Amino acid sequence: MDPNALPFDADTMLDGLRSWVECESPTFDAAAVNRMMDLAARDLVIAGARIERVAGRMGFGDCVRATFPHKKANEPGILVMGHLDTVHPIGTLRDLPFRREGNKAWGPGILDMKGGNYLSLEAIRQLARTGIQTNLPITVLFTSDEEVGSPSTRDLIEAEAARHRYVLVPEPARPDGGVVTGRYAIARFNLESTGRPSHAGARLSEGRSAIKEMARKLIEIEDMTTEDCTFSVGVIQGGQWVNCVTTTCRGEALSMAKRQDDLDRGVERMLALRASGNDVQFKVTRGVTRPVWEPDGRTMALYDHARGLARRIGYDISSQSSGGGSDGNFTGAMGIPTLDGLGVGGANAHTLDEHIMVDSLAYRGKLMAGLLATLE
Repeated sequence: MDPNALPFDADTMLDGLRSWVECESPTFDAAAVNRMMDLAARDLVIAGARIERVAGRMGFGDCVRATFPHKKANEPGILVMGHLDTVHPIGTLRDLPFRREGNKAWGPGILDMKGGNYLSLEAIRQLARTGIQTNLPITVLFTSDEEVGSPSTRDLIEAEAARHRYVLVPEPARPDGGVVTGRYAIARFNLESTGRPSHAGARLSEGRSAIKEMARKLIEIEDMTTEDCTFSVGVIQGGQWVNCVTTTCRGEALSMAKRQDDLDRGVERMLALRASGNDVQFKVTRGVTRPVWEPDGRTMALYDHARGLARRIGYDISSQSSGGGSDGNFTGAMGIPTLDGLGVGGANAHTLDEHIMVDSLAYRGKLMAGLLATLE
């Protein structure tokens, strides 16, 4: 099968992707994520899939599982896995509208990772239109909470992956156009400081500020960063009235390491943190964790196969382990051959300059089609 023979057209693909990008779907808005799932489910059905809707839980949106007709439908096949939630809140389209200038296109979630999900759907459509029968059955799983660590979907992801021979993850391509064959371990933490209330104007000295305590601990946490394990505080919420000494402040922290042992030590350090004094309290609880994914021989064989296809299409792909976890952490750690970073090229995900390179929709789509058609 020659991927170059498939008539991928980047301009046409961008037109179809636009409706996905303009359907804002922030993780914490389950109704918005479900509207995006509705849109994707409809496109999958038109492409010939049978849809199963998996109800959301823990306050998150639904998931969509799509299977396509195949003579080996009951045998382990290929799982294409992506998330349709984004970090961008409703209203981001005002500041980051869908637009195109030359070979760049912008929009919330267009790079991470609606563009990659859409090119995967287009790859399946192209194979069907051309009458190419894949060696293995294909399942698509779109999930709803990856941007917050997949707390409600990890069990679903692992159960579905266990029924498959390969997992393909169309997260964004690496900056050099490469793909991902391993990811660092990640742990999240919930932080809470407790002070003593007082009137900030009349009796300031009687109070103990929870915000001040959180600020102290923020610096302590981030100063724990080393080359082996990083720490960052990304969320702080505290206070309601400026004339009140704040009683409670909450935060969220993230730790990342290339090796599981380093992360485990980092977790121990975080959980050992204590308040700065007896008149305030500080508590750390562990949140969701992504295990380290270290590539094995089968994953590297999958990469070698993909690299050969890419060269036939006219470009090369490197392989690398990467920070910034994905659901590939789970499947890779399970020992299932997993290839991540198969999505579009672009830059500045999670910002108001998030954009893709339009031509990558076509040539990365060809790579996905080639993998789907030739893996066995």
